Amino acid sequence: MKKILTILSISLLIISCGQNNNKSIDKIIEEGNLQDLRTKRTEIVAEQQAVANQLKQLDDAIAKLDSVKKLPLVTTIMAKDTLFNHYLELQGNVETKKNIVLYPEMSGILTRVYVKKGQKVSRGQLLARIDDGGLSQQLSQVEVQAQLAKTTFDRQKRLWDQKIGSEIQFLEAKTNFEAQQNVVNQIKRQLAKTTITAPFSGVIDDIITEQGSVVSPGQTPVIRIVNLDDMYIETEVPERYITNITKGKDVEVYFPVLGQTISTKIRQVGNYINPNNRSFTVEVSIPSKGGTIKPNLTAKVKINDYTNTKAILIPQSIISENAEGDQYTYVTSDKDSQNIAQARRVIVKTGKTQGDLIEVVEGINNGDAIISEGARSVKDGQKVKILN
Repeated sequence: MKKILTILSISLLIISCGQNNNKSIDKIIEEGNLQDLRTKRTEIVAEQQAVANQLKQLDDAIAKLDSVKKLPLVTTIMAKDTLFNHYLELQGNVETKKNIVLYPEMSGILTRVYVKKGQKVSRGQLLARIDDGGLSQQLSQVEVQAQLAKTTFDRQKRLWDQKIGSEIQFLEAKTNFEAQQNVVNQIKRQLAKTTITAPFSGVIDDIITEQGSVVSPGQTPVIRIVNLDDMYIETEVPERYITNITKGKDVEVYFPVLGQTISTKIRQVGNYINPNNRSFTVEVSIPSKGGTIKPNLTAKVKINDYTNTKAILIPQSIISENAEGDQYTYVTSDKDSQNIAQARRVIVKTGKTQGDLIEVVEGINNGDAIISEGARSVKDGQKVKILN
């Protein structure tokens, strides 16, 4: 009733000012009559208020009839079975069992180095020689004596086979021959220590001691030899993963310095738990990649420790937790032709995470429509408007 009286009052005011309706604003301003200017202004304000009241009446009527306007706006994602591979991320270093420094076995002067840095060598190849201190001459002398002892023994043996001579003469000749042969072998073994040979095929990485230097066994490093054909990454794995990390598991290796990623497998799993850090050692085989991957290079190792062929993955951001510590999210049901549906809270049990996604093992089924955007603003049983 008050609204009607207000509109009537405004209308009467407009009628009373009718004489100014025929005049334009520019005309009234041009005439410069203060009373006319004020009257015209009052007229326009009254018209503006009347229009505002009419708009408010229309908005109130629309609000009563349009219930969709009050519904929360949400978007949904469809839950579907997917392959989920979870990876355990670790740090590791490139290692090789064929990366050693060679030391001399005998003291003396390093008389000759036969190889150069970067040279490829074969197993058993002569790399360097140390002054033998006269062992070569001694070997020549004892070889002559050994040859005489052999000749004497051969003759005594022929006579003994013919039952000629005494047994003691035969045994003395045999013993003398064997003793001389042992001396020869001993000197040969000592003489072999004056040479340094390649224990395996590889590349000469460094000549540590120059030719002409005095070397000592176990103290003077001479040559470093490396073979990059059998490299691996060694990493420590916490003991709680002992049942999941097994030989043959898939591994992704990333080298930050090189910007390269390779796929490989675990070649060996340690059988010993380190009591200091409660971990075990894992070896992951890697190719040489043309020599770009080198020993001691740092790597990020991702080991596949869990696989689910029918996993349901959802963003971690849409998972909430109630006062009892239960995790929950919202799904929609009974969607109509206007994309209006009912939100339903479901308690979920989650599994492993990977990046921004989390595995749901209970509570959500394949094909469920899960509220993603707007999930924080809805309540259980509430009607929602689905935008997607």
